[in-house]
Amino acid sequence: MLTDKISIRRDVLSRRDSISYEIRKDKDRKIKEALLELSEFKASHKILLYVSFRSEVDTFDLLKYCIAHGKVAVLPRVDKQNNELKLYEIKDTGELISGYFGISEPDVPEDRLMNVEHMDLIIVPGVAFDGKCNRLGYGKGFYDKLLSRVKGQGSRVKGLIALAYEEQIVEALPSEPHDIKMDKIITDKRIIECYAQ
Repeated sequence: MLTDKISIRRDVLSRRDSISYEIRKDKDRKIKEALLELSEFKASHKILLYVSFRSEVDTFDLLKYCIAHGKVAVLPRVDKQNNELKLYEIKDTGELISGYFGISEPDVPEDRLMNVEHMDLIIVPGVAFDGKCNRLGYGKGFYDKLLSRVKGQGSRVKGLIALAYEEQIVEALPSEPHDIKMDKIITDKRIIECYAQ
């Protein structure tokens, strides 16, 4: 079993990258349908999403769904100067530009800046996950920093939900005290729930 984060990241990204286009599209559909059926999703108005990149679970249709159904769709933009994510509401997919590492980011005025503590639901990207809802990101720490602000008292966030292909689930991930666990992980085969853990 791989135990160090660099090896796990390399192994899981290789597995994820090798999923064929046809299989990926079917998996994306199943994951999106499962998310849309969640009571947390239906009850949420302000949703923090991310724009999928490379071989990540596709979130573009999800983003369009949220905009079309009157939800407040919020996306991150990397603030390189402060090494953190800033969040902005977008009202149309035409408001995206290529940003950090070529990942699409919102190109909107500062008056659309949003506070993570005001989100109802947060959809989180990641490289690998395990059955205890531990998450391994890309190593930059952007999401751990952001999510540490919503894991306390007074947070209105209904859940931290990760979207992943079954190929991204590993037996166990090394976790540290500052790592933020997910509440649920939706794959193309199941929903892993960890609210009580």
